[in-house]
Amino acid sequence: MANKRILKKQIQYICSDIAAECFFACEYIPGIDNSKMHPIIAKLAVLQKKTLTKTNFSYDKTPRDFENAKEYNKARRAFFNIAFSSIKDKFNTEILEIVKEMNSLLPQEQRMKNKAAASSK
Repeated sequence: MANKRILKKQIQYICSDIAAECFFACEYIPGIDNSKMHPIIAKLAVLQKKTLTKTNFSYDKTPRDFENAKEYNKARRAFFNIAFSSIKDKFNTEILEIVKEMNSLLPQEQRMKNKAAASSK
């Protein structure tokens, strides 16, 4: 990950795209229970806020703690790579759970159409 700004933008894009899919499904797929879809959208909003909050951290060491600037930069980069990977892994697992919930609300007929469309590609 290059930096926090890119990570935050990716989190916002993913959450907004999935929320848009939920709204689209509520409007255009017959048989979906809207009262069950709205809590999923709320979960997305909470997940986005929670994950964005987790990205606000800093490296706790200073260049004086190292022999030279090269070692400091190397250690700092490694710290942020590990932290960003952890945040992304947790975010991705929660997104997968939300997508499973969304898919469970689809009527059986729509699931069959989706599978047929995916297998024809």
